[in-house]
Amino acid sequence: MIVLQHEPLEGPGSLASLLPPGTRIVRAWEEPIPAEADALLVLGGGMSAYDDLPFLRDELALIRRSVDAGKPVLGICLGSQLLARALGGTVARAKQPELGFYRVKLLPDAASDRLFAGAPSSFVALHWHFDAFTLPPGAVPLAGSTLTPLQAFRYGDRAWGVQFHLEMDRALLEAFVESSPGDLNAAAVEVEALWAGADRELHRIETLGKALFTRWLSVPARES
Repeated sequence: MIVLQHEPLEGPGSLASLLPPGTRIVRAWEEPIPAEADALLVLGGGMSAYDDLPFLRDELALIRRSVDAGKPVLGICLGSQLLARALGGTVARAKQPELGFYRVKLLPDAASDRLFAGAPSSFVALHWHFDAFTLPPGAVPLAGSTLTPLQAFRYGDRAWGVQFHLEMDRALLEAFVESSPGDLNAAAVEVEALWAGADRELHRIETLGKALFTRWLSVPARES
């Protein structure tokens, strides 16, 4: 498995303990992007999916090749936006940022989805994004929130984009706060309120995130 990481302190969080042996974490801003992956996890980051950065161009190509080859792909936050763009969707600045603990509601197609079937129909997740994606052609919408009507989608039966941070744990949230204080100011979010939300919600978020990720790990690659 290849994990694409975009920020020095922002790794796979609560999902780290579930990564299979042999997983390679690629620090995308300073390492070459691999040409292929048996499975691909694309994490979040402070840049935008439409930024003209060489490593993002390489990531978009890898994502497209992985999807075309029938490899399991999961994009989280920036990763979901890159997946959407690679599949023909668009990514642009949202009308307003969504940063903090907000409720997500599953859409009807989630009931039969491999990852989301069995998940609560409504749950609180940690959001930290200023951009939003449109649904790629042929993709299936799975979840939304009040500020971001499209929060998750599936393309085919092996690729998922999830805008909210299903990998969030306390150490990762500390890294977000430390590395991106300007985001909190821009979104008018008080640190104290953010940590109060963390005390209430992080345990449930970790439990749900690990369950969804475990299901994704069981997705087989398409036989060639």
